[in-house]
This record gives sequence, structure tokens and C-alpha cells, in this order.
Amino acid sequence: MVKNWPSGVPEKLSFRQGEKPLFEYLRSHARRFPDKTALIYYGREISYRELDQLTDRFANFLVKNNVKKGDRVALFLPNCPQYIICHHGAQKAGAVVGPCSPMFREWELEYELNDMGAETLVTMDQLYPVAEKIRSKTGLKRVIVTGYGEFLPDHPTLPLPDEMKLPGKHFPDTLEFSRIMSEYPAQPVSIDIDMREDVALMVYTSGTTGLPKGAMLTYYNALFKTAAAVEVSRNTENEVTLSVMPLFHIAGMLMGVNSFLYFGGTQVLLSRFDPLAVAEAIEKYRVSYWYSAAPMNVGIMQLPGINERDFGSLRLNLCTSFGIALTEEIGLAWQKIAPNCHIYEAAYGLSETHTLDTFMPWDRVKYGSTGIPIYETVIKIVDPGDSQKEMPAGSEGEILLKTPGLFKGYWNRPEATAEAMRDGWLHTGDIGRLDEDGYLYLLGRKKEMIKCSGYSVFPEEVEAFLIRHEAVAQAAVIGVPDPVRGESVKAFIVLKQGYEGKVGSDDIISWSRERMSPYKYPREVAFRSSLPATGAGKVLRRVLAEEEKSRS
Repeated sequence: MVKNWPSGVPEKLSFRQGEKPLFEYLRSHARRFPDKTALIYYGREISYRELDQLTDRFANFLVKNNVKKGDRVALFLPNCPQYIICHHGAQKAGAVVGPCSPMFREWELEYELNDMGAETLVTMDQLYPVAEKIRSKTGLKRVIVTGYGEFLPDHPTLPLPDEMKLPGKHFPDTLEFSRIMSEYPAQPVSIDIDMREDVALMVYTSGTTGLPKGAMLTYYNALFKTAAAVEVSRNTENEVTLSVMPLFHIAGMLMGVNSFLYFGGTQVLLSRFDPLAVAEAIEKYRVSYWYSAAPMNVGIMQLPGINERDFGSLRLNLCTSFGIALTEEIGLAWQKIAPNCHIYEAAYGLSETHTLDTFMPWDRVKYGSTGIPIYETVIKIVDPGDSQKEMPAGSEGEILLKTPGLFKGYWNRPEATAEAMRDGWLHTGDIGRLDEDGYLYLLGRKKEMIKCSGYSVFPEEVEAFLIRHEAVAQAAVIGVPDPVRGESVKAFIVLKQGYEGKVGSDDIISWSRERMSPYKYPREVAFRSSLPATGAGKVLRRVLAEEEKSRS
């Protein structure tokens, strides 16, 4: 028996319907219970039959428009049914899904579209102006535009965010998603899928350093981690899940795009977090399972009259420490309003492993830790300066892991792939420790990636944006502690000659805010006459970080 393995959870992972793509699980459920509700979107109910047919229509559109197996289809969408339809529909056609953050500004979107070589983009009408500005600079051949209203009911049952109340828009030289759904047949397409070799998903991540790189994940990676998540959460067909975390993010995708389709449950989908909407959704639809971030729980507990609400249906709340840590105090407070609910840290994971490399045993919770290794996963802690030297229990070092969820490599980055994967081990760049009971504690990062409210910020990317400012000669950014967001970006700027005293920190921050994602732009700016660098001229961010730490 595995040490500290939770009771009631099988110790060996087996797939409930065998080793096949997740979209085949959708097809199976559509045959078994076609009229069962798969998705509830502000009161609009989509059955398994309808969801299967919608994904088939999108797959047929792609195939008949010469999108071939392995071609990348980019999704520039917020949380909405269209995201789930296009994700599984693209994979039915053998295409690779490339999620793009709906918070992207022009430069960010242009970089990822060009790096992945996407020729197809699906976006929301409210986001299309961002894509329109850079469309001619990419290889896009077709852009599909949709709108919130296409899947909203006439009379929503939950509070709508203001942006969802706006009328839909149409744009020239784009394709309408609604017409695709009405004009293309709801028939299965026939594409041979090699589960272990074919890439299903390309998620952009920093790896250990550098600009964002496309982590190539296979159909098997997705199936394995989805099945693992379902088994340790003890999900059944009777489960009603709530999805509010971003679907483009690997963790939100695992829970909100894949898991409910695997076990055949019903999912309530919200486009973004709103405390009142979440509270009403839990009550109205008797939600039993929710994946959240700790600030969400805190926000709900602050609602007026929260103690009078009935959250008795909730049995499990996986919670991630984005922004603030999930403490035992928060957990106990949550259980006062959801008395039947287990709440604990969701997991440790990376994009390169389709996330969920650890999980918390439901009956042996240790607050502050990320739990124990998931199925068939081995974790070890090594000396950061010597990966051959394994550290004893309780000692900190770099986290290395082996897992069936391990990616195929970084798209067009063989050297970065070789650096990350050595002798079968993924070198995560994260610093942690394993205690005597096998629980992993995440302590920090060896790599220079910054985590702002759970989102990855890549220093090189922000620096590349900053030097586009007419006054900036050099830029370096680091992460600094933020009591709400976990970390924020601080930029160190060397101004061009003649701009000293004419450009201030507020100018740089305002300029950045207009051009970068909300979580990414610098919150602090410091001006320097020079930046610390190696003899070869490479900026030493660690020196800046050490200086910053010494001042705190």
C-alpha cells in the first residue's frame, strides 16, 4: 500500500472506458444518456447529445477547410461553451489546440500565434479588435468569431457580468461561429489518433527560463491526468461541478474542459468569477464539486447573508493558493458555511506535465503542503547545484519528477527540451522539500518566472515589451512579494540619453498597462543608470532580486 494513500481511492489507475481520446468519452456518453445535461451556462442547458453534435460540426468545418492532423487551432476565448466545443471539436479533427489567454494584448497574441504557426483562430467578438490589429502580421488564414449571446438563454438564471449583456458584433473577413454550427454536418469524422505520440494540446509556458514556449502534450497525457484527477476526487456520474477558473489555463482546463466529460457529470460554467453568481449557482444547481482559488472562497464568505445560504450540497472543494494561501483558518471558516465539504490544496503541477503531479489525501490533509505524488509519479529533491545528489527528507532542493503526464517537448525548441528533460526526469526549476510522510512543500523557484495571481509572467517577455518604449534603453524585471497577488512585477529601467527627468515611473506603468495583460504589467518601476550584467552583457536579474530582498 502506498504511504498515506487515501481510503476509498483505488491505488492503481485504470481508465473507466479504456485508453481512448477524451472526445470518445463524450461520444460514449452521448449514446448512453443523450438527454442528460452536460453543461449549464447561466441557465442554458446543453445535453450530451447536443454537445457531441456541436463538436462534430466544428470538426467537420476544420476538415472541410483543409485543416490537417497536427495543424494548430488557436482559441482566444474567455470561459464559454464555445471554448469547450472548439477544444474537443478540434481534437476530433486531429488538430492541436493552442489556448491563448483572453487577457492578451496585441504583442502577446501575435507572438504565440506566430510561434505555434496557427492558421485558424477562434475568438470572441469583444476580443476580435485585438486580433484584427495583428492579423496581417501572422499566418492566419481564417478567423472565426462568436459572441456570448449565442449560448445564453432568454432569461438567465444567474447574474450576468456586464460584458455579457452587450449586443453581438459582426466583422468583415471573418467567419461566424453560429453559421458553422448550422451549416456543417453533425457527423463523426474519421481521424486515426496515436494516443502516445500525437500532440493534442500546445500550452505556452516558460519552462525554466526564456520567452514562452509551446509545451506539446499528447492525447494520452490529457487522458491520464484527467482520469487521475477524477479518481482521487472520487467523482461519479451524479456529480454537479462548478467551473469558474480560466479554461485556457492548464489547471482550469483539466477541471473545466476535460474532467466532467470523462466521468459523465453535469457542469455549471461561469464566464468569470463573481461571488454572488457562484453562491447562487451552488444553491440553485446543488453543486457538489468546485475547483477554486483561495481569494474566491474569501470573497464568497464576505457576502451579506452568506450564513443563511444552503451550501449543503458541496462535498469537495479543491482550492489553489493563488494570491493568498489556503490556511487551516480559511478551511475551517469555509466549512461553517459548507458543512459537508472537504476543502484542501488542489495540487502541485506544471504545464509540461498537464498539471496535477501531487494531490491531497482527503482523509490526511496537511495544510501548507501540496500533498503526495499522484498515480505512477515519482518525485525527488536534489541539490540545486548538483542534480545527481538527492536530498534527504526535510531538506530543500530542486524538484525533479517522472510522470506519464510528461510532455513530448517544447515546440521547435530542442535545446530547451533537452535542458528540461534529462535521463527521464523533468527538472522543474522549482524549489521544495518532501517530509517524512511523502508530502511535497513548494518553497520557491529556481527559475526566474514570476507568478502573479497564479499566472506565469516571463521576465524576458515583459522586458521585450518595455524596450519598445521610445525612452527605454534597457529593462530588467523581477518578481517582488505582493500580499494579494503573491508576486508583482517590478521593472528596472535605464533611460535613453535625453529622457532623464522627462519620463517617470507613472508614465512607464500607464504605457505598459495599455499594452500588456492585466496581471503582467509592472506595478513598480525603478530607474537605474546601469543594470548588473555578466562580462558577456547578460543582465543579472538575481542580483537585482538579492538587492530588493536585502531592502525588505
